[in-house]
Amino acid sequence: MIDENFDETEETSDDFGEQSESGENGLYEHFRFEVDRGQGMLRIDKFLQMKIENASRTKIQAAADAGFIIVNGSSARANYRVKPGDVIRVMLTYPPREIVIVPENIPIDVVYEDDSVVVVNKPAGMVVHPSYGHYTGTLINALAYRYSDLPIFNGNDARPGLVHRIDKNTSGLLVVAKTEQAKEHISRQFFYHTSHRRYVALVWGDLRDNEGTIVGKIGRNVRNRQIMDVFPRDVPMGKPAVTHYRVLERFGYVTLIECRLETGRTHQIRVHMKFIGHPLFNDPEYGGCEILKGTSFAKYSQFVENCFTLLPGQALHAKELGFVHPVTGERMMFNSELPENFATLIDRWRTYTNSRNE
Repeated sequence: MIDENFDETEETSDDFGEQSESGENGLYEHFRFEVDRGQGMLRIDKFLQMKIENASRTKIQAAADAGFIIVNGSSARANYRVKPGDVIRVMLTYPPREIVIVPENIPIDVVYEDDSVVVVNKPAGMVVHPSYGHYTGTLINALAYRYSDLPIFNGNDARPGLVHRIDKNTSGLLVVAKTEQAKEHISRQFFYHTSHRRYVALVWGDLRDNEGTIVGKIGRNVRNRQIMDVFPRDVPMGKPAVTHYRVLERFGYVTLIECRLETGRTHQIRVHMKFIGHPLFNDPEYGGCEILKGTSFAKYSQFVENCFTLLPGQALHAKELGFVHPVTGERMMFNSELPENFATLIDRWRTYTNSRNE
């Protein structure tokens, strides 16, 4: 599906800092440096090789060639000479990890594919790539089987072709590169915020406004590193994050919304909605798997519990995905229908709300 009405908004990871933790895409290391006043004129590839541990000059030069070294807001070549006061941002691919990709014959829903890219509609419950505790059964295991003849799936990269990811219990669209050239091209779009993604979520409560923006720094929770938290502006923790939301339908005790993100922090939609008092429905990590709104009647409690059983986790779906094709230059837009269980969940709340209002 190709759509000329391409929205140039995007919510990919733009985490920068001395070194970021794995973000929404989980594929890159991000660095930020401010050159000291006493620094002499030095090639930027040599400067970064001294600053970044275990980063080879070849790797840094490749990042420069891909446009992933930014000085004072503009791309810099490897021979650029740093000056005092320069602000340098860098994105490097992670080094290969000691995880073997085992091809597995797992059915996947391919929405679109050609020689350069494949767009997949991932079901909730499927992990995107192998990691500690999830060595098999992932989307990458399935792709490695399907595309066993492609060089990109036969190297030592633990996340071949990936330029972004979504959480295990989030359903929806992902694009995977089938060549290194395509991966570099699409990665650049995510890096520069020229791709497009939009989510649909069911949240607890009746939002006051029909649309709004949530601004709050996001970082790892200080007590539980598996979840994220929002930190005050004056606290030196977390990174800026902005989420825009719009109400699609109200059901009294829960609300159906769509979300567009300016940033792509880990769990951003989930943690931001909890921050404003509206956790995602059935989100186990952020308190949404409890009955937060409604009556104390046993019939209502049973209704909600039955709704919980429909989903493996949070009610969140990556509905729209857009990017510029790495070879043809066409602007491509894909739209994914809500999974059957998610649609059933909405229908149940709609029916419940209508019966209550009669």
